Amino acid sequence: MSRLAGVAPSVLAADFARLGEEVARVLEAGATVIHVDVMDGHFVPTLSMGPPVVTALAEQVHGAGALLDVHLMVDRPERHVEAFAAAGADHVSVHVEATPHVLYALQAIRTAGCTAGVALNPGTPAEAVAAVAGAIDLVLCMTVNPGWGGQPFIASSPEKIRRLRALVGADVVVQVDGGIDAGTVGACAGAGANSFVAGSAVFGAADPAEAVREIARRAAG
Repeated sequence: MSRLAGVAPSVLAADFARLGEEVARVLEAGATVIHVDVMDGHFVPTLSMGPPVVTALAEQVHGAGALLDVHLMVDRPERHVEAFAAAGADHVSVHVEATPHVLYALQAIRTAGCTAGVALNPGTPAEAVAAVAGAIDLVLCMTVNPGWGGQPFIASSPEKIRRLRALVGADVVVQVDGGIDAGTVGACAGAGANSFVAGSAVFGAADPAEAVREIARRAAG
């Protein structure tokens, strides 16, 4: 199984005043991937974080044997790949909707020493991944519209996940992001997903470590 599989807590939902402590708690709970959502205020309406946050987390995350998974929700992501790789990213995902040069962006990610992923917005058909399926290690299926908080999980997502799994085969990680919690993760896993990004369901919980363990239990069936 890929090291990218499993529950991937998203630090976007963490308390940034205690970021190191928050990340330590989920790593101790068994998380092997820390997800970093990067938003530019253009491709999506929200601004979030940049390479300095990845740099700040890299020693802690890598010291625990875990990976830093960077999700670029930015226009022309190929322009930013090198900076995030240099900051310590292990994996970078780019949106098919964000650049006319998706294959170039994926090649740039691998050249920079990271594994490469492609992300699809809810309105983008699963078939959009077909042309680059041989160039990716992961496909990210957004299960809410990126950039707006508080949205419910899109109920039709499991069917799209099934189509993605059929398109990319068994060796590519299928990741889901948006509204993932103990109640929604089982349907995603049953449809073929094996990487589960959870933000508020983890860091908004009274016990983030137990939230990670419970989502993992539900994903395992």
